[in-house]
Amino acid sequence: MLIHGLQKLTLLDYPGRVACTVFIAGCGLNCPFCHNSDLIGIPEDYYCDDRELIEFLKKRKGLLDGVCLTGGEPLMNPGTPDLMAAVKDLGYSVKLDTNGSMPGPLRKVLERGLCDYVAMDIKNSRERYAETVGRKSFDVSLVEESLRLLRESGVEHELRTTVVRELHDEDSFRDIASWCAGSEKYFLQAFADRDTVRYEGLSAPSQEEMRRYREILLPSFSEVSVRGMEV
Repeated sequence: MLIHGLQKLTLLDYPGRVACTVFIAGCGLNCPFCHNSDLIGIPEDYYCDDRELIEFLKKRKGLLDGVCLTGGEPLMNPGTPDLMAAVKDLGYSVKLDTNGSMPGPLRKVLERGLCDYVAMDIKNSRERYAETVGRKSFDVSLVEESLRLLRESGVEHELRTTVVRELHDEDSFRDIASWCAGSEKYFLQAFADRDTVRYEGLSAPSQEEMRRYREILLPSFSEVSVRGMEV
């Protein structure tokens, strides 16, 4: 399979690990705030193939201890599970980033024990989910099933929301608190505009708004934290 990007060292993408981040193209969503919008389709240019990635990882043993697979949506690529298995065979811990829209492939990955940590996006309240993922309609039961699978698997995981002032409000997080309650860790991260964001007119929430959203979520999760902004 083709790897469309590689960050060779990160201390941020995989909690508690010195890791690299592997970018896999393809995504079924079209979130207007996406930082990796160039990966929504399948770009012709690529960084390396899976064999080259494995050779890179062999040379980094002892320097890195984790690999984060992100996208796009990594589970859209049928080669992702085998890549995860090859990375695990090298002794690395594997983190998967997913938008939760593909519970079938997620189930297979979890059943095979191919990941050690999962970060799953919760895009918004059920009512505003389609709007937030850039679709006319969206079946939130897919996300609910992915969440159920994660909890039943026992694999360490976090839920997270990129907060955009134009898309989120207090009602968004009241609904999230009711239908996603039960996981240990929830992270809020403020939207940051970049050149790779396709849509204009989006902005970050204020510190006070982020503080309030965190307070709404706190009763439903063991830990609720804000990334990238002091609150």
